[in-house]
Order: sequence, then C-alpha cells, then structure tokens
Amino acid sequence: MNLARTAGVVLRIRPLTETSLIVQWLTRDFGRVATVAKGARRPKSPFRGQLDLFYVADLSFARSSRSELHTLREVQLLESHPGLRRELIYVQQASYCAALIEQTAEPDAPLPAVFHNFVNLLLQLPEHPAQPQAIFGFEMKWLEELGLKPGLAETSLTPGTKQILERLLEMDWPEIFRLRLSAAQVREIRLYLHGFILYHLERIPHGRGRALGE
Repeated sequence: MNLARTAGVVLRIRPLTETSLIVQWLTRDFGRVATVAKGARRPKSPFRGQLDLFYVADLSFARSSRSELHTLREVQLLESHPGLRRELIYVQQASYCAALIEQTAEPDAPLPAVFHNFVNLLLQLPEHPAQPQAIFGFEMKWLEELGLKPGLAETSLTPGTKQILERLLEMDWPEIFRLRLSAAQVREIRLYLHGFILYHLERIPHGRGRALGE
C-alpha cells in the first residue's frame, strides 16, 4: 500500500454514499487531492468532528493506482477556523478562493506556496472587516502561480490601479488588509480581473460577486 502523509486544508466535502464522504483537499506536498472518507458519516467514525470546510489537518491517505480518488486513512485536526463562521461574508470569500483552486489546480501537482498562502488568508479573514482586496490579492497571487501574471503595463488601467495590483503580489495578508482603495479603484480592479480570469480560465467560479460584497 502506497501511503502518503501531509498537511491539508479542506476545500470541499460532498456525500458519496449513506456512510462515506468525498473530501477535496489542498495539501502542502501533493497539491489538490481527492479522498474517500469511508464511514465518515457514521456516529462512531474516527473522522467524526475532524472533517469540515476549511479545517486544516495532518492526514494520511492510501494512493489509488486506478483513479484520482484516494482513500483517507487518518486525520488529526490542527485548526478549525471558528472565526470564519462568525460572518457569512468570510465563508463566502474563503469559498470563492477554494473554488478557484479546485477549478484550476491540477490534481497531485505540488503547490506549497499556494497552500501556505491560502491557510494564512483563512487565518487573517476574520481578523479584519471583509474587504474586496482580499479577493483581488488572492486572484493576483493565484494567477502568478499559474504563470498568468497580468501584463499591467499594456493595459489602460489608471496608474494608481496598476500600482495597487503590483503591490498585491508583493504584500503579505496583513499589509493587504491595511490597503485603502477608493470606490473607483475597487470597480476598476473588479472589472479588469473579471475579464482577465474569464479570458484565460474560460469561466469564473460561482460566488465571486458575493465574495466581493455585491
């Protein structure tokens, strides 16, 4: 049995059978990984209380040689992010970022920088009032990771907006949350990134508008 161990954050959970779940993870060492948590819906399952949206855990899974769906063996919860549940907008922002990862990340392709970036965002979201630059920052950093960094010099964006987008790539999350954007800059960035993502990724995950507070 090919057993793999890593840390991961839950991107999505859905039922497989009356007793089992499919859990989509973003892992530190293997990128996006899908696992079956057999028996996880049973009252006495060892997975009980260990699996939920945006939970961070140490996990082990048995690799499948026939499909991209592996078998979850053990989970040790590290962080449940209770602060995210205080406000719906935090969950909406985290869910959009998770959907963007799930839509575009190849399975079993290591993304350690994205893992740490997403985990740090989940920690920071409930520490600040919900702001659109959290979404813009994640989109810019994710596009750069995909090799799709926008060529801002060739755009018709205003100079101040170009500067903000460049800074979003360099800043950590506390700095991003301290940025102050005008309503005009928010609108300009929202429309620009919407068009850019739609053109390069062909579709935008559901929920972007809600994540931006629209």
